[in-house]
Amino acid sequence: MGEMDNLSAMNSKHYISWPVLALMCFVTVIGFDDLIYNFKNQGMGVITSWILMLFLYVIPYSLMVGQLGSIFNHEGGGLSSWIRGTNGEFLGYFTAWTYWAASIPYVVDTANSIVVGIGWAVTGNSKFQDSISNSEFALWTLLTFAVFILVQSRFKRSLELLSTIGGIAMFGMTVLFVIMSLSSLAMGGHIATQPMNLGAIVPKFDLKYLTTVGLLIYAVNGCELIAPFVTKMKKPQTDFPKSMITLAAMTAFLTIFGSFSLGIFFDAHHLPNDLKMNGSYYAFQALGQQYHVGNLFMYLFAWTEVFYLVALLAVLLDAMTRMLISDTGERYMPHFLRKTNADGLPVNGYLLTCVLSGFILLLGIFLPDMNDIFNWLLNLNGIISPGVTCWIFYAFMRVRRNSIKYPSSYVFIKNDKLAWLVGFWAFAVTAIATIFGIAPQDVKEFSSVWWYELIINIVAITILIGLGAILPSITRREDQYGQAFSKAQWIVMISVVVVAIVLGVFLGGTSLTYRGWLIAIEALIALMIIWLISRRHPQKNKIR
Repeated sequence: MGEMDNLSAMNSKHYISWPVLALMCFVTVIGFDDLIYNFKNQGMGVITSWILMLFLYVIPYSLMVGQLGSIFNHEGGGLSSWIRGTNGEFLGYFTAWTYWAASIPYVVDTANSIVVGIGWAVTGNSKFQDSISNSEFALWTLLTFAVFILVQSRFKRSLELLSTIGGIAMFGMTVLFVIMSLSSLAMGGHIATQPMNLGAIVPKFDLKYLTTVGLLIYAVNGCELIAPFVTKMKKPQTDFPKSMITLAAMTAFLTIFGSFSLGIFFDAHHLPNDLKMNGSYYAFQALGQQYHVGNLFMYLFAWTEVFYLVALLAVLLDAMTRMLISDTGERYMPHFLRKTNADGLPVNGYLLTCVLSGFILLLGIFLPDMNDIFNWLLNLNGIISPGVTCWIFYAFMRVRRNSIKYPSSYVFIKNDKLAWLVGFWAFAVTAIATIFGIAPQDVKEFSSVWWYELIINIVAITILIGLGAILPSITRREDQYGQAFSKAQWIVMISVVVVAIVLGVFLGGTSLTYRGWLIAIEALIALMIIWLISRRHPQKNKIR
């Protein structure tokens, strides 16, 4: 009887089928905006880049994620648990921190995109962007943060559902664009990019090309989000590869034909300067004109974009903060950041998110115009996000060094040495793309704006990662003295930050390069003072 019960339980267990897992992953990997961003960087040559990325990067990357998720399924299959399981607690904490830090530019970019999307959805054009200053743009973005930190605490579950629905709707709009663009050629439409031949889709492999690879990786990463579901498949060893091959096929269709479709409406040799910020709306506007329906498709896309991004931002602000304070334990994360209110909300974690987001916005506020701010933030994601992805391949290499210690229901490449080499290949490509991505894009090389963006790229990375290195010492202070900082020490640190901001805003001079160096020096001094203070006790008696 007991055996019959066990058999019934096994038969009634719910498994995820490989087509469903492929669709789940597809929604997290690629979107219409990703096509626009990389089309702007590489023109029609991005078609070749997409093909190379899919076969040499996306497929092995997703299959490696599958094995890691299978090995560490007892911890939910999160990235930090993979590093913790292969390299110990501290690197596990630091991975969680860098993963969170990489989310800061992403949520700022998402908030910016909401402001841009609302402008298009309401006015039907880009006049709203042209009518506001950089400081007003930053203010609207900060207000967006404040509103959605309040909203997500009350409607979190509803917004998770809405973001999923919105994501699927966004992919539906992308597929619609591709199909209707190709159909327009049969109706007598013309291709704007000329000549359209084999030479047009071959990129120029030079230094500039290397600086754009990071944004390609940023576009296709995200497979690690589906890692926990590997163990919920009935036959992971055979079904998971099917899911990833299906994912690659769908991604190939969307990226290759999507980029070709963009070449129908945009001359790849003479692209608008604001294509990254407004290209999605221009594309659907052009599609509507082709089918003689005016701005119908553009409005449909604009409201879909706003609907999706609004829900996504609210969920991101909550999920990234909760993940940071819950996945790092008490050993390295300060108590004041883990502190929650009566509703269980990590209020100080939210505050840190807002402060660092405001800091990122402040770095970009001195750029010439709103389009430069948008492009810089996007390209910053193309640096930090691939950098964090390196942890995945590092964990995989560690696992395959000692595969007996890490048994798995799914194994990517049976031969350990070959598997390690594939992991090293992916790690090296991602690391190189991260390093070259630090060089600014979308601006004239070695101009004052180029130098300023290079400096603030380095400053943003240093501050975001540097704080993660300082926090464990602050935690030790709490354990030893009962509080992070005394009242006097808080006053000193806040004063240093305020003075740095005032100097940067009012005394920076007119030269962007000079202002950039001033911001860099101020940021490093502020970080150094926080580090030095964290090494001195606030008072002898314990408070908690």
